[in-house]
Amino acid sequence: MTTVQTGIQPISTSRRVKDRIVHVLVYLAFAIAVIPLVSVLWLVIKNGMHRFDLEFLTHSMRNIGARDAGGGAYHAIIGTLEQVSLASLIAVPIGLLTAVYLVEYGSGGRLARSISFFVDVMTGVPSVVSGLFVLAFWILALGMPFSGFAGAMALSILMMPVVVRSAEEMLRLVPNDLREASYALGVPKWRTIVKVVLPTAFTGIVTGVMLAVARVAGETAPLLLTVFFTDSINNDPFNGPQMGLPLYVFDQAGRPTDTAIDRAWTGALTLILIVMLLNLVARLIAWWRSPAKRGS
Repeated sequence: MTTVQTGIQPISTSRRVKDRIVHVLVYLAFAIAVIPLVSVLWLVIKNGMHRFDLEFLTHSMRNIGARDAGGGAYHAIIGTLEQVSLASLIAVPIGLLTAVYLVEYGSGGRLARSISFFVDVMTGVPSVVSGLFVLAFWILALGMPFSGFAGAMALSILMMPVVVRSAEEMLRLVPNDLREASYALGVPKWRTIVKVVLPTAFTGIVTGVMLAVARVAGETAPLLLTVFFTDSINNDPFNGPQMGLPLYVFDQAGRPTDTAIDRAWTGALTLILIVMLLNLVARLIAWWRSPAKRGS
């Protein structure tokens, strides 16, 4: 009677111990990374709930002194939404088209390598440098006024490399079989990109865009140099100073009164909630436009 060798060897005790140790180290590293995040969120929520009310969300700081009770961040909320929206309108199309060129047309050419190099350089540029660039060129050289649009241009410089890199990775994950099948049917390349490649990578592209939005929504240095301060509501981002939530938090935190500090904490909480809401909306859009959802 012959014995059949299955080739499956029992796991030794030492390997089990090593596996258990690695699992413990991974969970420990995750806990170490999460603890600061949870502590910051808890601190912001705990201190920000004191002034998180309807008055804070619907009133500005016009005629409100540092020691006066009341006041709100309505003017800063409007400014942040308009500035981030304008920055997205500038950065997302440029970043997406750049990623499409690098993946679909670049093919490792000299121009593609140069673009990729400059994208890497832009990724490491400090945020204050983008503000200085817009200040020097748009405001000082061209004589344009401080405005929300100037701040949006500074924020768009910070958004572009994030959009390019995230969209590039998502486009590279699209299987080449889909492209080849489209080409075999006689579909032009540009139409294949628009109808096949981009819809397939849409979910990942939206996620990358939201990462870029979250990256710039809390930036203060570019706004300090391009938007300036105001306590009044300015719905026109192209004319005059316009407050933003990061500027609002910076301004209120620098005032030595408890009422101003409470407003600063609540402004930070409002900014976090806005970013979370935008991410939720983006997730819903990505889920609704996903190929699996459309195919069902």
